[in-house]
Amino acid sequence: MKLIGFALALMLTAVAVGADDDPFGSIGVYDRGDYSRDITQCDLLAGHPNDPEKVAEGVSQAAMDKPAAIAACHRALESDPENPRLNYQLARAYGYSGQHLEGQPYRDKALNAGYPQSLFVIGYIRISGWDGEPKQPCYGGELVRRSAEAGRFAGLVGFPHYVLTGHFDGCATYPRKEKAEMLGFLKEAETIAEGYYQQILVQQLLSDVSGLPD
Repeated sequence: MKLIGFALALMLTAVAVGADDDPFGSIGVYDRGDYSRDITQCDLLAGHPNDPEKVAEGVSQAAMDKPAAIAACHRALESDPENPRLNYQLARAYGYSGQHLEGQPYRDKALNAGYPQSLFVIGYIRISGWDGEPKQPCYGGELVRRSAEAGRFAGLVGFPHYVLTGHFDGCATYPRKEKAEMLGFLKEAETIAEGYYQQILVQQLLSDVSGLPD
């Protein structure tokens, strides 16, 4: 019995270590049907214009009234604390205010819900170091790749761009950098590209990725 108990303990330890070693293990799959899409003041004051899950027009960084947006998003979250859209928007307002530490819990909540806009934005932050923290291009790259899987246009074009420009050359385990997958991302981007500049960007990236070795 002692041997069985010891073996079971080892197995449980191995599972726990494996879970801890996976930096993406806490990220779920977003389903918009799980959350309210009622328009709040948080949406009006802090929504991103290019967020595919937005419920209002959105506001640019320059036009955002940051203190008002932060207050509005806190009020909205009092009655809907799990909503990843509201959490993302509060984190956005904090980030634009330079209050990255205050915004981090809300970034994490949106990310762990698999919110597509959050996947891309936090991936970009980790690649670029925009928040002043050390860059983590491999981790950030996988988030951008997952935003592409979720259909976010910025991820569909951004991930191949980062691969082509060598941002992930030192990455071993992740992100995955498969030519066929990137071509699929760009074919999807081609169907949703808006206007001349997005269209020629997608065409150029398609040409460049097609030239990569298989």
